[in-house]
Amino acid sequence: MHRPQWKEAKDFKAFASFAVDPRGFGSSCPAVCIVACFSGISLVIAVSVQSSCWIMASHRVTTQQVVGMLFESSSDHDYETDSASEAEEEVRDSGSEFSVREDSSDEEASLSADEGPVLEEDIDVPRVQQPGAEGFPIRRPDTWIAPNMEQPQLPAFTGLPGCRVNTENFLPVNFFHLFMDNVFLEEIVEQTNVYAEQYLRDNAARLRPQSRATQWVHTYLEEMKKFLGLTFLMVLIKKLSLASYWSTSPLMATAIFPAIMTRNRYLLLLRMLHFVDSALALPRDHLDCDRLLKIRPVLDHFVDCFSEVYVPGKEISMDESLVFFKGRLVFKQYIPSKRARYGIKLYMLSESSTGCVYNFRVYTGRDSSIDPPGCPATFGVSEKIVWELGRQLFNKDHHLYIDNFYTGVKLFKELFRVDTVACGTIRSNRKGYPRELVCKKLERGQCSALRNKELLALKCVHAIYHP
Repeated sequence: MHRPQWKEAKDFKAFASFAVDPRGFGSSCPAVCIVACFSGISLVIAVSVQSSCWIMASHRVTTQQVVGMLFESSSDHDYETDSASEAEEEVRDSGSEFSVREDSSDEEASLSADEGPVLEEDIDVPRVQQPGAEGFPIRRPDTWIAPNMEQPQLPAFTGLPGCRVNTENFLPVNFFHLFMDNVFLEEIVEQTNVYAEQYLRDNAARLRPQSRATQWVHTYLEEMKKFLGLTFLMVLIKKLSLASYWSTSPLMATAIFPAIMTRNRYLLLLRMLHFVDSALALPRDHLDCDRLLKIRPVLDHFVDCFSEVYVPGKEISMDESLVFFKGRLVFKQYIPSKRARYGIKLYMLSESSTGCVYNFRVYTGRDSSIDPPGCPATFGVSEKIVWELGRQLFNKDHHLYIDNFYTGVKLFKELFRVDTVACGTIRSNRKGYPRELVCKKLERGQCSALRNKELLALKCVHAIYHP
């Protein structure tokens, strides 16, 4: 039987096409299929409502084979990158050839009337596109798709939260010694005496005989405890000046201060108080100059004590804190959203339920360097801060809550790799965040989400509550 001749530019080519999507041809993803037979050759066009890619097989098919192909597709397979490879292997087993298929031109698509009758085995069938071919919509590692409705399985928390010290029958002074023990106070005493000797030696020529500094004698542990006790008491008893605490006026006198220490001795200790040897300080213009060198031992000591005394629970949070200070300081910050507004900014990691600080870092300016161990080289400054403060809690399945200053796609992926789940608001211009979610218009009360493996991006427009 002579077949009809195809004269137009895009003549008939027998091919089989089937869609691959997250749920196949199941009831949740309807498909429209059109089947036409021409001289024993079947033309199958499968249109999936939610299809994400098309795979074309170079296969000579009959009507029975087409019907089999339609019913062989399973709805149990999720959409993965290797779906095309599986389909490729099936057809390769049947003896067909696969190669990257570019769009055919009109000349290649047309059949000449002079070629004569075409049998079933002579028909040219479009071949399968392999992943990576131009125009082939495969799922890349950074592709965001619609989230599933399954509850994610989070690993169980393996930390041991709580106080590591037995505080039964503790007095207030015992809690003080947990963070400022005698070893630490002895170091302060030693460095104070060292600085006093350096000061008297360097300024011996210009010090007057009646100067208070010439009356210096070495301090000791018990005296340093008294000095710190009076300093803490000044926080509770507010006065206009330091000298007024030793006032003899009946209206302003506070008997406890002169009973513990004289005014001149207190002011002299305050003048000579030191925590580190000043001879170790580098010039201010040196690249490795530490702006916090004078108090670095104190900061390191408290960071170590916080982690040794108390272990936070599963839920932890990180944010900035502002210590009020209006003096002259090159890294002084102004944050209008904070209560203090002016002061020294701290990055703090604390327990969400109690607010107990586990780790902190003082901000000393943009030119300060930070390179925590094990941190990926591609991290920015904000991501490195999260890594430095929280690295001691990694691999314990903590839940970390942060704000948009720290949140990023790269950071969350690396935290998940070290068994730490993170959650936080994100800035819309962060690299890797799905632009289709940012540009999507939502009404009040609506939300939209996209998933990329372990990441879930959620956009919500909160409804106005009317009580």
